[in-house]
Amino acid sequence: MKLFADLHIHSHYSRATSKNMNIENLDKHAKIKGIDILGTGDFTHPLWFKEMKSLLREVDDSNLYQYKTKDLYYMLTAEISLMYSQGGKGRRIHVVIFAPNFEVVRQINDWLLTKGRLDYDGRPIFGFPATELVENLMSISKDIMIIPAHAWTPWFGILGSKSGFDSIEECFQDQTKHIHAIETGLSSDPSMNWRLSSLDKFSLVSNSDCHSYYTWRMGREANVFDLNKVTYKNIVDAIKKRDKNKFLYTIEVDPAYGKYHWDGHRNCNVSMSPKESRKVNKICPSCGKPLTIGVEYRVEELADRKEGFVPKNAIPFKKLLPLSELLAAIYNTQVFTKKVLGESEKLIKEFGSELNILLNVEENKLKLLTKEKIVKAIIQNREGKLKVQPGYDGVYGKLIMNDSEKISKQESLKKFIKK
Repeated sequence: MKLFADLHIHSHYSRATSKNMNIENLDKHAKIKGIDILGTGDFTHPLWFKEMKSLLREVDDSNLYQYKTKDLYYMLTAEISLMYSQGGKGRRIHVVIFAPNFEVVRQINDWLLTKGRLDYDGRPIFGFPATELVENLMSISKDIMIIPAHAWTPWFGILGSKSGFDSIEECFQDQTKHIHAIETGLSSDPSMNWRLSSLDKFSLVSNSDCHSYYTWRMGREANVFDLNKVTYKNIVDAIKKRDKNKFLYTIEVDPAYGKYHWDGHRNCNVSMSPKESRKVNKICPSCGKPLTIGVEYRVEELADRKEGFVPKNAIPFKKLLPLSELLAAIYNTQVFTKKVLGESEKLIKEFGSELNILLNVEENKLKLLTKEKIVKAIIQNREGKLKVQPGYDGVYGKLIMNDSEKISKQESLKKFIKK
Protein backbone atom coordinates (compact mmCIF):
# COMPACT_ATOMS: atom_id res chain seq x y z
CA MET A 1 0.00 0.00 0.00
CA LYS A 2 1.60 3.26 -1.18
CA LEU A 3 1.53 5.92 1.54
CA PHE A 4 2.49 9.61 1.37
CA ALA A 5 3.91 10.96 4.62
CA ASP A 6 4.63 14.56 5.65
CA LEU A 7 6.17 14.24 9.09
CA HIS A 8 7.27 17.79 9.90
CA ILE A 9 4.62 20.49 10.26
CA HIS A 10 3.55 23.07 12.85
CA SER A 11 0.37 23.83 14.76
CA HIS A 12 -1.30 27.16 15.45
CA TYR A 13 0.81 27.40 18.62
CA SER A 14 4.00 28.05 16.66
CA ARG A 15 5.14 31.54 15.73
CA ALA A 16 4.38 32.80 12.23
CA THR A 17 1.83 30.03 11.75
CA SER A 18 -1.77 30.18 10.59
CA LYS A 19 -4.24 30.46 13.47
CA ASN A 20 -6.30 27.86 11.61
CA MET A 21 -3.69 25.09 11.89
CA ASN A 22 -5.93 22.92 14.03
CA ILE A 23 -6.78 19.22 13.86
CA GLU A 24 -10.03 19.86 11.97
CA ASN A 25 -8.28 21.71 9.13
CA LEU A 26 -5.28 19.40 9.07
CA ASP A 27 -7.61 16.44 8.69
CA LYS A 28 -9.48 18.04 5.82
CA HIS A 29 -6.62 19.48 3.81
CA ALA A 30 -4.19 16.57 4.20
CA LYS A 31 -6.58 14.41 2.21
CA ILE A 32 -7.09 17.14 -0.40
CA LYS A 33 -3.33 17.13 -0.87
CA GLY A 34 -3.14 13.33 -0.87
CA ILE A 35 -1.27 12.82 2.41
CA ASP A 36 -1.84 9.53 4.24
CA ILE A 37 0.42 10.06 7.28
CA LEU A 38 0.84 13.47 8.87
CA GLY A 39 3.11 14.60 11.67
CA THR A 40 1.24 16.46 14.40
CA GLY A 41 4.02 18.94 15.05
CA ASP A 42 4.48 20.85 18.31
CA PHE A 43 3.77 18.07 20.81
CA THR A 44 5.93 19.98 23.29
CA HIS A 45 3.33 22.75 23.62
CA PRO A 46 1.02 22.00 26.59
CA LEU A 47 -2.16 23.28 24.94
CA TRP A 48 -1.54 21.45 21.66
CA PHE A 49 -0.69 18.31 23.65
CA LYS A 50 -4.03 18.66 25.45
CA GLU A 51 -5.93 19.18 22.19
CA MET A 52 -4.34 16.14 20.57
CA LYS A 53 -5.05 13.90 23.56
CA SER A 54 -8.70 14.89 23.53
CA LEU A 55 -9.24 14.56 19.77
CA LEU A 56 -6.97 11.78 18.49
CA ARG A 57 -7.47 8.08 19.08
CA GLU A 58 -4.83 5.39 18.67
CA VAL A 59 -5.39 2.89 15.85
CA ASP A 60 -5.01 -0.77 16.85
CA ASP A 61 -1.84 -0.44 18.94
CA SER A 62 -0.05 1.02 15.92
CA ASN A 63 1.35 4.01 17.83
CA LEU A 64 -0.37 6.11 15.18
CA TYR A 65 -3.55 8.13 15.63
CA GLN A 66 -6.67 9.22 13.77
CA TYR A 67 -9.27 11.95 14.00
CA LYS A 68 -12.27 11.80 11.63
CA THR A 69 -10.72 10.76 8.33
CA LYS A 70 -10.43 6.99 8.55
CA ASP A 71 -7.44 6.61 6.23
CA LEU A 72 -5.36 9.55 7.54
CA TYR A 73 -2.87 8.67 10.27
CA TYR A 74 -1.07 11.04 12.63
CA MET A 75 2.41 10.54 14.04
CA LEU A 76 3.35 12.44 17.21
CA THR A 77 6.12 14.85 16.19
CA ALA A 78 7.73 18.08 17.31
CA GLU A 79 10.58 20.43 16.42
CA ILE A 80 12.83 22.15 18.92
CA SER A 81 15.56 24.75 18.53
CA LEU A 82 18.96 24.35 20.21
CA MET A 83 21.15 27.44 20.64
CA TYR A 84 24.51 26.90 22.31
CA SER A 85 28.27 27.26 21.89
CA GLN A 86 30.64 24.52 20.78
CA GLY A 87 34.16 24.72 19.49
CA GLY A 88 34.30 28.49 20.08
CA LYS A 89 31.33 29.12 17.80
CA GLY A 90 27.66 29.82 18.40
CA ARG A 91 25.47 26.99 17.12
CA ARG A 92 21.79 27.15 16.22
CA ILE A 93 20.20 23.96 14.99
CA HIS A 94 16.67 22.61 14.72
CA VAL A 95 15.78 18.96 15.27
CA VAL A 96 12.59 17.01 14.60
CA ILE A 97 11.49 14.42 17.15
CA PHE A 98 9.21 11.44 16.48
CA ALA A 99 7.56 9.74 19.47
CA PRO A 100 5.52 6.51 19.59
CA ASN A 101 2.77 7.50 22.04
CA PHE A 102 1.45 10.14 24.41
CA GLU A 103 3.12 8.60 27.45
CA VAL A 104 6.56 8.92 25.84
CA VAL A 105 5.69 12.49 24.81
CA ARG A 106 4.73 13.27 28.40
CA GLN A 107 8.13 12.03 29.60
CA ILE A 108 9.94 14.06 26.91
CA ASN A 109 8.05 17.19 27.94
CA ASP A 110 8.68 16.57 31.64
CA TRP A 111 12.41 16.40 30.96
CA LEU A 112 12.37 19.50 28.73
CA LEU A 113 10.55 21.40 31.49
CA THR A 114 13.62 20.92 33.67
CA LYS A 115 15.50 22.91 31.00
CA GLY A 116 13.07 25.72 30.29
CA ARG A 117 9.55 26.74 29.29
CA LEU A 118 7.36 25.00 26.74
CA ASP A 119 4.28 27.22 26.73
CA TYR A 120 5.47 30.24 24.72
CA ASP A 121 5.98 28.64 21.29
CA GLY A 122 5.27 25.40 19.45
CA ARG A 123 8.96 25.24 18.60
CA PRO A 124 10.67 26.00 21.93
CA ILE A 125 14.29 27.12 22.26
CA PHE A 126 16.82 25.57 24.63
CA GLY A 127 20.45 26.30 25.44
CA PHE A 128 21.89 22.81 25.82
CA PRO A 129 23.88 20.85 23.20
CA ALA A 130 22.48 18.27 20.79
CA THR A 131 24.44 15.50 22.49
CA GLU A 132 22.56 16.09 25.74
CA LEU A 133 19.23 16.02 23.93
CA VAL A 134 19.91 12.68 22.27
CA GLU A 135 21.35 11.03 25.37
CA ASN A 136 18.36 11.99 27.53
CA LEU A 137 15.71 11.15 24.94
CA MET A 138 17.26 7.75 24.34
CA SER A 139 17.09 7.11 28.10
CA ILE A 140 13.33 7.75 27.89
CA SER A 141 12.70 5.45 24.93
CA LYS A 142 14.80 3.87 22.20
CA ASP A 143 11.72 4.16 19.97
CA ILE A 144 12.15 7.93 19.77
CA MET A 145 13.64 9.15 16.51
CA ILE A 146 15.69 12.36 16.29
CA ILE A 147 16.31 13.95 12.89
CA PRO A 148 18.24 17.17 12.16
CA ALA A 149 15.70 19.45 10.47
CA HIS A 150 16.28 21.22 7.10
CA ALA A 151 19.92 20.25 7.41
CA TRP A 152 21.39 22.91 5.10
CA THR A 153 19.47 26.05 6.11
CA PRO A 154 22.09 28.78 6.82
CA TRP A 155 21.07 29.67 10.38
CA PHE A 156 19.27 26.64 11.78
CA GLY A 157 20.54 23.69 9.75
CA ILE A 158 23.10 21.28 11.17
CA LEU A 159 25.26 21.82 8.05
CA GLY A 160 24.24 25.44 7.51
CA SER A 161 26.73 28.16 6.60
CA LYS A 162 25.96 30.50 9.51
CA SER A 163 25.83 28.41 12.67
CA GLY A 164 26.07 24.78 11.69
CA PHE A 165 28.75 22.11 11.70
CA ASP A 166 30.89 20.54 8.97
CA SER A 167 29.61 17.04 9.73
CA ILE A 168 26.88 15.21 11.63
CA GLU A 169 29.54 13.64 13.84
CA GLU A 170 30.94 17.03 14.85
CA CYS A 171 27.54 17.93 16.24
CA PHE A 172 26.38 14.69 17.86
CA GLN A 173 29.79 13.17 18.72
CA ASP A 174 29.33 9.85 20.59
CA GLN A 175 25.54 10.13 20.20
CA THR A 176 25.76 9.95 16.40
CA LYS A 177 24.95 6.24 16.67
CA HIS A 178 21.36 7.25 17.46
CA ILE A 179 21.00 9.53 14.40
CA HIS A 180 19.67 7.61 11.41
CA ALA A 181 18.42 10.33 9.06
CA ILE A 182 18.60 14.00 8.14
CA GLU A 183 15.99 16.19 6.49
CA THR A 184 17.01 17.64 3.14
CA GLY A 185 14.96 20.86 3.44
CA LEU A 186 13.48 22.82 0.57
CA SER A 187 16.79 24.25 -0.68
CA SER A 188 18.53 20.91 -1.21
CA ASP A 189 17.57 17.59 -2.74
CA PRO A 190 19.09 14.10 -2.35
CA SER A 191 21.40 14.50 -5.36
CA MET A 192 23.10 17.42 -3.60
CA ASN A 193 23.46 15.42 -0.37
CA TRP A 194 24.87 12.42 -2.25
CA ARG A 195 27.95 14.52 -3.01
CA LEU A 196 29.08 14.10 0.62
CA SER A 197 30.36 10.60 1.35
CA SER A 198 30.01 11.36 5.08
CA LEU A 199 26.22 11.35 4.63
CA ASP A 200 26.04 7.87 3.09
CA LYS A 201 25.20 6.30 6.45
CA PHE A 202 22.13 8.51 6.94
CA SER A 203 18.72 8.25 5.31
CA LEU A 204 17.44 11.37 3.59
CA VAL A 205 13.88 12.33 4.46
CA SER A 206 11.78 15.17 3.11
CA ASN A 207 8.95 17.05 4.81
CA SER A 208 7.13 20.31 4.23
CA ASP A 209 7.82 22.11 7.56
CA CYS A 210 4.55 23.86 6.72
CA HIS A 211 3.07 26.71 8.75
CA SER A 212 -0.28 26.64 6.96
CA TYR A 213 -2.52 23.87 5.66
CA TYR A 214 -2.77 25.11 2.07
CA THR A 215 -1.85 22.55 -0.57
CA TRP A 216 1.05 24.66 -1.83
CA ARG A 217 2.60 24.30 1.64
CA MET A 218 1.48 20.99 3.19
CA GLY A 219 3.01 17.99 1.44
CA ARG A 220 5.18 20.07 -0.89
CA GLU A 221 7.90 17.66 0.27
CA ALA A 222 7.07 14.18 1.50
CA ASN A 223 8.17 10.57 1.92
CA VAL A 224 6.54 7.68 0.07
CA PHE A 225 6.31 4.28 1.74
CA ASP A 226 4.90 0.87 0.82
CA LEU A 227 3.90 -0.85 4.06
CA ASN A 228 1.86 -4.00 4.67
CA LYS A 229 0.73 -2.55 7.98
CA VAL A 230 0.73 1.13 8.89
CA THR A 231 2.49 1.46 12.24
CA TYR A 232 4.95 3.85 13.85
CA LYS A 233 7.57 1.09 14.05
CA ASN A 234 7.23 0.15 10.39
CA ILE A 235 7.65 3.77 9.29
CA VAL A 236 10.68 4.34 11.49
CA ASP A 237 12.24 1.01 10.45
CA ALA A 238 11.72 1.83 6.77
CA ILE A 239 13.62 5.08 7.27
CA LYS A 240 16.41 3.52 9.32
CA LYS A 241 16.97 0.49 7.10
CA ARG A 242 16.48 2.26 3.74
CA ASP A 243 14.64 -0.75 2.42
CA LYS A 244 13.75 0.26 -1.16
CA ASN A 245 10.77 -2.08 -1.12
CA LYS A 246 9.30 -0.12 1.80
CA PHE A 247 10.81 3.37 1.46
CA LEU A 248 10.03 3.99 -2.21
CA TYR A 249 11.12 7.60 -2.79
CA THR A 250 10.90 11.15 -1.53
CA ILE A 251 9.08 14.06 -3.11
CA GLU A 252 11.22 17.19 -3.39
CA VAL A 253 10.52 20.64 -4.70
CA ASP A 254 13.17 21.91 -7.10
CA PRO A 255 15.87 23.02 -4.61
CA ALA A 256 16.02 26.36 -6.42
CA TYR A 257 12.48 26.94 -5.10
CA GLY A 258 13.80 26.97 -1.52
CA LYS A 259 14.39 30.24 0.31
CA TYR A 260 18.12 29.70 0.77
CA HIS A 261 19.34 27.97 -2.38
CA TRP A 262 21.56 30.77 -3.71
CA ASP A 263 23.62 33.45 -1.96
CA GLY A 264 22.33 36.97 -1.57
CA HIS A 265 20.85 39.84 0.39
CA ARG A 266 17.10 40.15 0.60
CA ASN A 267 17.11 43.84 1.60
CA CYS A 268 19.46 44.70 -1.25
CA ASN A 269 17.59 42.58 -3.82
CA VAL A 270 20.87 40.84 -4.62
CA SER A 271 20.91 37.18 -5.65
CA MET A 272 24.02 35.32 -6.81
CA SER A 273 25.10 31.85 -7.82
CA PRO A 274 28.08 30.44 -5.90
CA LYS A 275 30.33 31.24 -8.88
CA GLU A 276 29.19 34.86 -8.90
CA SER A 277 29.48 35.33 -5.14
CA ARG A 278 33.04 34.00 -5.19
CA LYS A 279 33.94 36.71 -7.71
CA VAL A 280 32.92 39.36 -5.17
CA ASN A 281 34.50 37.49 -2.22
CA LYS A 282 31.04 36.83 -0.74
CA ILE A 283 30.54 40.56 -0.16
CA CYS A 284 27.31 42.24 -1.21
CA PRO A 285 28.06 44.70 -4.05
CA SER A 286 25.22 46.93 -2.83
CA CYS A 287 25.82 47.38 0.91
CA GLY A 288 29.36 46.00 1.32
CA LYS A 289 28.36 43.47 4.02
CA PRO A 290 28.84 39.69 3.86
CA LEU A 291 26.25 37.84 1.78
CA THR A 292 24.01 35.18 3.26
CA ILE A 293 25.63 32.06 1.85
CA GLY A 294 23.08 29.61 0.52
CA VAL A 295 22.81 25.86 0.31
CA GLU A 296 24.33 25.34 -3.14
CA TYR A 297 27.53 27.15 -2.08
CA ARG A 298 27.65 25.25 1.21
CA VAL A 299 27.27 21.88 -0.51
CA GLU A 300 30.14 22.77 -2.86
CA GLU A 301 32.21 23.72 0.17
CA LEU A 302 31.75 20.35 1.90
CA ALA A 303 31.39 18.00 -1.07
CA ASP A 304 34.01 15.33 -1.80
CA ARG A 305 32.23 13.99 -4.90
CA LYS A 306 31.33 15.39 -8.28
CA GLU A 307 27.78 16.17 -9.34
CA GLY A 308 25.84 13.16 -10.50
CA PHE A 309 27.21 10.59 -8.04
CA VAL A 310 24.56 8.18 -6.72
CA PRO A 311 25.34 5.94 -3.70
CA LYS A 312 24.40 2.27 -4.05
CA ASN A 313 21.80 2.33 -1.26
CA ALA A 314 20.26 5.68 -2.19
CA ILE A 315 16.50 6.11 -1.97
CA PRO A 316 15.24 7.70 -5.23
CA PHE A 317 13.39 11.00 -5.39
CA LYS A 318 10.91 12.81 -7.61
CA LYS A 319 11.04 16.55 -8.16
CA LEU A 320 7.65 18.31 -8.04
CA LEU A 321 6.32 21.80 -7.50
CA PRO A 322 2.82 22.26 -5.98
CA LEU A 323 -0.07 22.56 -8.40
CA SER A 324 -0.97 26.07 -7.24
CA GLU A 325 2.56 27.24 -8.04
CA LEU A 326 2.14 26.02 -11.61
CA LEU A 327 -1.23 27.72 -11.99
CA ALA A 328 -0.01 30.98 -10.44
CA ALA A 329 2.94 31.10 -12.86
CA ILE A 330 0.71 30.39 -15.85
CA TYR A 331 -1.83 33.05 -14.85
CA ASN A 332 0.93 35.44 -13.68
CA THR A 333 -0.75 35.90 -10.32
CA GLN A 334 -0.52 34.72 -6.69
CA VAL A 335 -1.28 31.22 -5.42
CA PHE A 336 -4.16 32.36 -3.22
CA THR A 337 -6.20 34.15 -5.93
CA LYS A 338 -9.69 32.98 -6.92
CA LYS A 339 -8.50 32.03 -10.38
CA VAL A 340 -5.81 29.68 -9.06
CA LEU A 341 -7.97 28.26 -6.27
CA GLY A 342 -10.90 27.68 -8.61
CA GLU A 343 -8.84 25.76 -11.19
CA SER A 344 -7.11 23.74 -8.49
CA GLU A 345 -10.40 22.82 -6.79
CA LYS A 346 -11.92 21.76 -10.12
CA LEU A 347 -9.06 19.37 -10.87
CA ILE A 348 -8.92 17.95 -7.35
CA LYS A 349 -12.67 17.37 -7.29
CA GLU A 350 -12.36 15.30 -10.46
CA PHE A 351 -9.15 13.39 -9.68
CA GLY A 352 -9.25 13.02 -5.89
CA SER A 353 -6.08 14.70 -4.64
CA GLU A 354 -3.34 17.07 -5.74
CA LEU A 355 -0.61 14.44 -5.54
CA ASN A 356 -2.63 12.14 -7.76
CA ILE A 357 -2.87 14.92 -10.35
CA LEU A 358 0.81 15.74 -10.19
CA LEU A 359 2.02 12.12 -10.28
CA ASN A 360 -0.51 9.87 -11.94
CA VAL A 361 -3.40 11.27 -13.98
CA GLU A 362 -2.94 10.58 -17.68
CA GLU A 363 -2.33 13.47 -20.03
CA ASN A 364 -5.40 12.72 -22.15
CA LYS A 365 -7.66 12.80 -19.08
CA LEU A 366 -6.22 16.13 -17.98
CA LYS A 367 -6.87 17.59 -21.44
CA LEU A 368 -10.57 16.85 -21.08
CA LEU A 369 -10.83 19.10 -18.04
CA THR A 370 -8.31 21.93 -18.32
CA LYS A 371 -6.32 24.08 -20.73
CA GLU A 372 -3.47 22.77 -22.86
CA LYS A 373 -0.86 25.03 -21.21
CA ILE A 374 -1.87 23.75 -17.76
CA VAL A 375 -1.61 20.13 -18.92
CA LYS A 376 1.79 20.86 -20.43
CA ALA A 377 3.01 22.39 -17.16
CA ILE A 378 1.76 19.40 -15.13
CA ILE A 379 3.56 16.94 -17.43
CA GLN A 380 6.77 19.01 -17.46
CA ASN A 381 6.57 19.19 -13.67
CA ARG A 382 6.15 15.41 -13.48
CA GLU A 383 9.20 14.97 -15.70
CA GLY A 384 11.32 17.48 -13.73
CA LYS A 385 11.66 19.83 -16.70
CA LEU A 386 10.44 23.11 -15.21
CA LYS A 387 12.85 25.98 -14.54
CA VAL A 388 13.04 27.96 -11.33
CA GLN A 389 14.79 31.24 -10.60
CA PRO A 390 16.67 30.35 -7.37
CA GLY A 391 15.54 31.61 -3.98
CA TYR A 392 17.98 33.40 -1.68
CA ASP A 393 18.24 34.91 1.83
CA GLY A 394 14.65 34.09 2.82
CA VAL A 395 13.06 34.73 -0.61
CA TYR A 396 11.34 31.79 -2.31
CA GLY A 397 12.43 30.82 -5.80
CA LYS A 398 10.17 31.70 -8.72
CA LEU A 399 8.88 29.37 -11.39
CA ILE A 400 9.92 30.68 -14.82
CA MET A 401 7.53 29.83 -17.64
CA ASN A 402 9.67 31.37 -20.41
CA ASP A 403 13.43 31.59 -20.90
CA SER A 404 13.47 35.30 -21.75
CA GLU A 405 12.46 36.30 -18.22
CA LYS A 406 15.22 34.21 -16.70
CA ILE A 407 17.86 35.47 -19.14
CA SER A 408 16.96 39.10 -18.52
CA LYS A 409 17.32 38.60 -14.77
CA GLN A 410 20.75 37.04 -15.17
CA GLU A 411 21.96 39.79 -17.49
CA SER A 412 20.82 42.54 -15.15
CA LEU A 413 22.63 40.81 -12.28
CA LYS A 414 25.86 40.60 -14.27
CA LYS A 415 25.67 44.33 -15.04
CA PHE A 416 25.09 45.03 -11.37
CA ILE A 417 28.16 43.00 -10.35
CA LYS A 418 30.35 44.82 -12.91
CA LYS A 419 29.37 48.15 -11.37
